[in-house]
Amino acid sequence: MRVRESTIEQELIEKLGELKYTLRPDIRDRAALEANFRKHFELLNRVTLTDAEFARLLDEIVTPDVFAAAHTLRHRNAFTRDDGTPLNYTLVNITDWCKNTFEVASQLRINTDYSHHRFDVVLLINGVPVVQIELKTLGINPRRAMEQIVQYKADVGSGYARTLLCFLQLFVVSNRDRTYYFANNNARHFAFDAKEQFLPVYEHAAPDNRKITGLDAFADAFLAKCTLGHMISRYMVLVQGEQKLLMMRPYQIYAVKNIVECIDQNRAAR
Repeated sequence: MRVRESTIEQELIEKLGELKYTLRPDIRDRAALEANFRKHFELLNRVTLTDAEFARLLDEIVTPDVFAAAHTLRHRNAFTRDDGTPLNYTLVNITDWCKNTFEVASQLRINTDYSHHRFDVVLLINGVPVVQIELKTLGINPRRAMEQIVQYKADVGSGYARTLLCFLQLFVVSNRDRTYYFANNNARHFAFDAKEQFLPVYEHAAPDNRKITGLDAFADAFLAKCTLGHMISRYMVLVQGEQKLLMMRPYQIYAVKNIVECIDQNRAAR
């Protein structure tokens, strides 16, 4: 019997709740997304913005350039307030990503002049949307979700380019049995090739290289709050020359972890 997409979505949201994400059923549109981001931004940076300042901040940080948005997400930035005083800020706690607030929104509809797309599940770090999860029912190849994302991003004036969704770092697609993920990128690095393959796309794996394909197991292994923070902050690479985001492959992630552990152990032994 075919399992409905809505059932898979609800089961994922319940799993994320078990992983201590804050469930935000109230974030269903652009206004709610921006209001939530503002609350977290002001709390993190210990500031209260005027409505005019917040509107100008959004104008400055929202960009169709995925690489530029990724850089802004990971660094300290500067903003000039209405009275001329400088504000140095970050969008998230870049010192310790584990100490950010992790939330999950579902069925988010972003309305722009040209786009009325709705997104299945969006993961937020400190109010910033960083992961989009698109779900298909069992029996439907997750490639359909990949095609859908590529199509949505190609729409002129889509929410990806004109709203806080510009900060999305990763896409996850799943039909519950098979789960894949891939990095966001600008159009020249975000398409199907001549063989109709979308590259690069990954399946997560355990340290013994066993594939983790089920959505539930993937959530435990990849979407746990601190793990996801590390995936974005440590194991994604911003390639300056190509203006491209790259996600390390699972075996590369484990290799880096082992190197860091060896360094830490050697330091402790001295």
